[in-house]
Amino acid sequence: MPTTETPVLVTGATGFVAAEIVKQLLEAGYRVRGTTRDVARSEADGHLAALSGAGERLELLEADLVDPGAFDTAVLGCEYVIHTASPFVLDVEDPQRDLVDPAVNGTTSVLESVSKTEGVRRVVLTSSFAAMSGEPKDSPWSEDDWNDVSSLDSGAYAYSKTMAERAAWDFMGDNDRSFDLVVINPTGVIGPSIVPRLNQSHSVFVSATNGEIPGIIDLSFPIVDVRDVAKAHILAMENPGAAGRYLCSAETRSMRQNFELLKEAGFGERYKLASLPLDNALGSVLVRLVSRTQPRGTRDFVRRSLGRNYELDRSKIRTELGLEFRDADQTVIDTMTSLENWGHLGKKTKVGAAPSRR
Repeated sequence: MPTTETPVLVTGATGFVAAEIVKQLLEAGYRVRGTTRDVARSEADGHLAALSGAGERLELLEADLVDPGAFDTAVLGCEYVIHTASPFVLDVEDPQRDLVDPAVNGTTSVLESVSKTEGVRRVVLTSSFAAMSGEPKDSPWSEDDWNDVSSLDSGAYAYSKTMAERAAWDFMGDNDRSFDLVVINPTGVIGPSIVPRLNQSHSVFVSATNGEIPGIIDLSFPIVDVRDVAKAHILAMENPGAAGRYLCSAETRSMRQNFELLKEAGFGERYKLASLPLDNALGSVLVRLVSRTQPRGTRDFVRRSLGRNYELDRSKIRTELGLEFRDADQTVIDTMTSLENWGHLGKKTKVGAAPSRR
């Protein structure tokens, strides 16, 4: 049963993670108020409107992260706010303008709007594992870790997520608040998508089928299913004892593991999956050399990630929120099936693009 009869506000409702949160909230019987930069376009797309319960219990309001007071109206009458809206892309023209400012200003704008109204009990913020993970270390990553090495010049996306989350905690610490803050820090979010736009976490799977990735690289990714990330947000909203940060990840998978799984599942018969073995010492040297010709965001990602393995402590989210993660193999298969259904595989598809469903 819903824990509130008032609408739950979900910012950036047409995003990959946010749309799944909206779906699960509706399925649980909640009323949902979503924000989007363009209501008319979102309504024309129809992907949220098609969700079960949307006709009766979903409303969309317009709000832009960069507009002061944009969320003042949206938060009225809500007990819970789930703030997911934030740009997620590696390569941008101006990291400060395109990543940091929207992430930081959007987060503080939501919190300022909440602080000006009565009735909101909790804000659940979508942060990222990127706000935790900096340079490699010997012990497992946990909620105690902060990324203190990324910057505008190196790892701008991770820097934007770190700065936005720190701004949120600083905001909460400045004064006594009538609401509390809980933060979810997911690793690479994959899985089936309700919306057609290609997101950054999925792009590596698409690149493996369109020739952009020539071979199997020595990369490992901590991954988590979007359905589990959405569930984590709702559990954090509903559980009165939830507090602080929650690292949200199923397991760490290598590119080779994923590609071998996809071949076994038959995707190699429909697409020319990358197969050149570059997950070795010589291959890594070549990858580093080639990465120098790539945009800064991609170059930084390769520099930070090549050859790294991620060990994560996921005990807090399991113990305090009771979250059990889906099977990672099935998540990878579901991801590829969704990308195929949306028409992304085998194409030079730009992150954020939305091809027609096949």
